[in-house]
Amino acid sequence: MKLIDRLKAPTPKFFKVLRNVGLGLAAAGGVIIASPIAIPAIIVTIGGYLIVAGSVATAISQAVTTTEGETVKSN
Repeated sequence: MKLIDRLKAPTPKFFKVLRNVGLGLAAAGGVIIASPIAIPAIIVTIGGYLIVAGSVATAISQAVTTTEGETVKSN
């Protein structure tokens, strides 16, 4: 399966939830880093880790697809 086909294919429900959690983590990390107040360096470092972890979780979750014989139930 080509990468473009994989990204266009339906994503299972669990990985949709995981993708949204990843987006939330990345957004929270961005807010921490862009904070206008002076915060300790460890908090800024944690914000950077949140951005990386959220971005990776989102990218991996988006690339997961169902197998050929499996049916997708939509709610």
